[in-house]
Amino acid sequence: MSELTVATRYAKSLIDLAQEQNALDAVREDMAFFVKTLKASSELQAVLRNPIIAHTKKKSILHAIFGEKVSKVTVSFFDIMVNKSRAEILFPTALEFVNQYNVIKNIINASVVSATPLSAENLEKLTAEVKEVTGGNVILHTKVDPELIGGFVLTIGDRQIDTSVSTSLKTIKKDFAQKVITRG
Repeated sequence: MSELTVATRYAKSLIDLAQEQNALDAVREDMAFFVKTLKASSELQAVLRNPIIAHTKKKSILHAIFGEKVSKVTVSFFDIMVNKSRAEILFPTALEFVNQYNVIKNIINASVVSATPLSAENLEKLTAEVKEVTGGNVILHTKVDPELIGGFVLTIGDRQIDTSVSTSLKTIKKDFAQKVITRG
């Protein structure tokens, strides 16, 4: 069974448990904190993936880092995962939990990459348009990439809208090259 399939099942189980314990929002915050911490610490990732490190050691590390900062539901979940020799999929499970939470709460993550920083007015307008199209609550992540020259690239899930000048120039160059080859 693939790692993603297993992570999805564990995330669903944690969602169910968190809802049962009326701790869904708290556990979501815990999972986001866990993901952020793991992204910042390759050492912690290596410890969780290493099958040679004892379960008791992994649990004590997790308790030392997260014990006082996350809910009891989350700590118990960490313990269960480590006891079942599933510590290596804690990270993908946490990511999948956040994804499933977003589906339940109708939260849409979108990202926009622009050549220059967008004004607050432009961000507000873009967020409103994405919300209108998707019908969800939008969290818009922004990034600046001067190589776009102008315009922006908006990504919502697996859909992408590219209005960048650099892409337009590449398209023109490709079209021009094809016309030269077909006439030559």
